[in-house]
Amino acid sequence: MKILGCSAVFVWTLAIASLAAQAQASLKVLNGSQQTSVSLEALKSLPHKTVTVHNPHENVDETYSGVLLIDLLKLVGAPVGKDVHGKALAEYVVATGSDGYKAVLALAEAEPDFHPGDVLVADTMNGKPLDAKIGPFRLVVSDDKRPARSVRNLVSVELKAAE
Repeated sequence: MKILGCSAVFVWTLAIASLAAQAQASLKVLNGSQQTSVSLEALKSLPHKTVTVHNPHENVDETYSGVLLIDLLKLVGAPVGKDVHGKALAEYVVATGSDGYKAVLALAEAEPDFHPGDVLVADTMNGKPLDAKIGPFRLVVSDDKRPARSVRNLVSVELKAAE
């Protein structure tokens, strides 16, 4: 029987703690007084889409799979499809990461009937669950030339209206 050193036990303990935290993770989806929390397991059960985006920091293409943001916003009464017109064009989404990083998208950018790019809440990259550095949720915007609106460790998406 081999006995592990303290550093190996520490790394193993961190890995187990990270997996446990991801299993309990949830994403808050808000629209005024309407809100819901989506667990990682619930997100995995929803229809997924896959996109490939270029990561200029690593100079590699990455393939993400996740749920369209508009499908999650629909859960809290966001206008979708043909209802994205008029006042809805002044609505925007604030995506927030656990480190406080925020990115803003127009609601219309998340609507496939309105905009050609895809906006996903991803739960996998290159066929594997997101690691502790990136996930358990990541906002991915497929048509951005730079991934600055890609929010790792996504904890909330909130729909707001410009005044």
